[in-house]
Amino acid sequence: MGERISCAMQGETAEAYATGDHGPGVLLYMDAIGLRPQIERMADRIASWGYVVLAPHVFWRDGLAVDLAPAGDLTAPGSREAFFATGVMDRVRSLTPELIRADADVWIETLRSRPGVAEGPIAATGYCFGGRLALVTAAHRPDDVAVVGMFHTGGIVTDAPDSPHLLVPDIAARVVAGHADGDASNTPEQIAAFDQALRAHGVRHQTAVYPGAAHGYTMADTSMYQEAGAERHFAELNEALDGTLAR
Repeated sequence: MGERISCAMQGETAEAYATGDHGPGVLLYMDAIGLRPQIERMADRIASWGYVVLAPHVFWRDGLAVDLAPAGDLTAPGSREAFFATGVMDRVRSLTPELIRADADVWIETLRSRPGVAEGPIAATGYCFGGRLALVTAAHRPDDVAVVGMFHTGGIVTDAPDSPHLLVPDIAARVVAGHADGDASNTPEQIAAFDQALRAHGVRHQTAVYPGAAHGYTMADTSMYQEAGAERHFAELNEALDGTLAR
């Protein structure tokens, strides 16, 4: 349905998957596993609702998407954990807020340049650490991003001075978040603190803890997949997009 394209990045190029014929733009931030067929299928599904979707390879500094992708079946017992032991989190930690913001400028301009993209605000939705990227992008470009999706996103509230939840005052977007039940990277206390920040700053939001859903529940190519949670996420994201972005 879509195509892989190249984005000009500071004298280099980065891959992205673009899909959809017409409608408002949606920036889809991948999970830590990377840009792969599962992310493309999710982008295609969102595009089928009447949107143009761009899913960038955010680890472009570390190599091509195909070279960083898992070689084995991540639904097999232990294989997902083994893949994460290969340095995945080093790539995640290397994406500082400064780099995220610089890249976001390129992703947004690339998305807006795609054929059929409607004028007006866009959405940014993310999975795993991609939810944090979506929030950083919305705070960096509040006039552009009208919807933020955050699904099984960890590390939203930390003690660090650049904790993502401290960006809430800077966003002008509607937030929809589906938290994984029992996610060690996103505890009930962290979820409560994030919700409190959203309420304190009058951010329109819909957040929920999905029962029995593990971190990574949307990813059908891994052992973390939960169909109920994945389908609920699609329904809630669709409703937020449809209720906010004019088509």
